Amino acid sequence: MSFFKKIFSKEKKETLDKGLEKTKTSFFDKMTKAVAGKSKVDEDVLDNLEEVLVTSDVGVKTTIKVIDRIEARVAKDKYVGTSELNQILREEIAGLLSETNLGNATDFEIPEGKKPHVIMVVGVNGVGKTTTIGKLAYQFKKQGKKVVLGAADTFRAAAIDQLQVWADRVDVPIVKQQMGSDPASVAFDALESGVNQGADVIIIDTAGRLHNKVNLMNELTKVKRVMQKVVDDAPHDVLLVLDGSTGQNAFEQAKQFTAATEVTSLAVTKLDGTAKGGVVIGISDQFQIPVKYIGVGEGIEDLQVFNKVEFVDSFFK
Repeated sequence: MSFFKKIFSKEKKETLDKGLEKTKTSFFDKMTKAVAGKSKVDEDVLDNLEEVLVTSDVGVKTTIKVIDRIEARVAKDKYVGTSELNQILREEIAGLLSETNLGNATDFEIPEGKKPHVIMVVGVNGVGKTTTIGKLAYQFKKQGKKVVLGAADTFRAAAIDQLQVWADRVDVPIVKQQMGSDPASVAFDALESGVNQGADVIIIDTAGRLHNKVNLMNELTKVKRVMQKVVDDAPHDVLLVLDGSTGQNAFEQAKQFTAATEVTSLAVTKLDGTAKGGVVIGISDQFQIPVKYIGVGEGIEDLQVFNKVEFVDSFFK
């Protein structure tokens, strides 16, 4: 545990532990039933474990990978007791995340030499997109970065108003227009304003609707193209926000958005209010896109950088 004490503050670790409590309790209740009356990991136990993982929203493809790995270990070691299963499962999930996810950052950071660093945030309405933007702005400002927000979700007046509330709360400038304005125009103005102000980070909100994949693709492509008139390689990060409490629906949203635009990172929110935290494992494995942030509470500090070591430690603690 010395590794965790060195890198993660006690408060952040406790918040993560608490945020994953429902997921952990649900998972281990199922695990206890899966191995009841068994002393050896056999075919029945593996079948039960497969069901536990799938019903914990880890996802079918990722579950199969985990089961295959455990089967290989059981075959090699000949006898594996059910008492060892938790540790084996922990090791295999950690190994899977290591192969597919960056997920090793310990703080909110942006690449050096990129100023401004432009983040375009995408995701459907209701997933916590605007809240995530506000909390990100807070974290970057806390580090001494100059942050500018762009309210390019012009489809709903409420989206603009909500982002304004966060801009006021965090005390960062916001660029906005009237509801119904061209989102690309807002993004252009936000980047131009950010460059003029010497901003370190510019975060652009975008419309959260999935009514038509072609329309979504066209809109996001246009926003990106117009931003590049101001900052030639913008956006530097396309962050997709997913609601962890929706379980398998989060997978579907990830499929839709990754098909519509080039998503470069993920944020999974609302993990504290759900028993579906296993979705982080499946999403990070299946989409080959790093989970960068996780939401584990409603407080302004409760958006955390996703660290796979810390996450697995809290999950199996």
